[in-house]
Amino acid sequence: MSEYITIDTPDGGFQAYVARPSVLPAPSIVVIQEIFGVNLDLRDTCDELAAQGYLAVSPDLFWRIEPGVDMSDQTKEEWKKAFALYTAFDRDLGVTDIAATMAAARELPGANGQVGLIGFCLGGLLSFLTTARIGADASVVYYGGSVDQYLGEAGDIKNPLMMHLGEDDEYIAPPAQAAIIEALADNPMANVFIYPGCSHAFARHRGIHYDAAAAALANGRTAEFFERHLK
Repeated sequence: MSEYITIDTPDGGFQAYVARPSVLPAPSIVVIQEIFGVNLDLRDTCDELAAQGYLAVSPDLFWRIEPGVDMSDQTKEEWKKAFALYTAFDRDLGVTDIAATMAAARELPGANGQVGLIGFCLGGLLSFLTTARIGADASVVYYGGSVDQYLGEAGDIKNPLMMHLGEDDEYIAPPAQAAIIEALADNPMANVFIYPGCSHAFARHRGIHYDAAAAALANGRTAEFFERHLK
């Protein structure tokens, strides 16, 4: 079962897509969007997590710029608009809105109080930043762009963290990947997985760089990770 709820903040309210599992109570997972908004791909991810037994909540983080963004990666026009939204987006306010979503997710009917994070691309960066600044019960980062620019915050990560990176990611170059691995190497709760031959967004449903085998491997690791830390 799915629905939209409103998350209230001092700056106003914004929508979040919620997919509910068949069995409650359950842990919650906040699903953090790419630059295309809370689109079909994100809703599919929420539905898949609900099928695994989680309350999945995906907040509309572009609400301060343009509420209700819902695009794909299939046209030049969508890419142009997505990058314009990305440029205009305030990452610090994004973390604030994720924190509000986490608080709401803990109080949803049927929630057991645990909250995990999972983010993709821009959402991967925001999952990393929220983990460092606020914390969660467990956090997953899929190909978080610009994470290497915030590695000074890596030492603040205190909860279990899993990161997935495509070896041939066009937005996260090998030096950036090496810096991420080095920054997290001494954290016993952090694991970074590299997927050979994969580009950015290799796990995006119907995406232009979707790699079914790598996506299945990454998603399987993520499922086991959340099973271990949230249930």
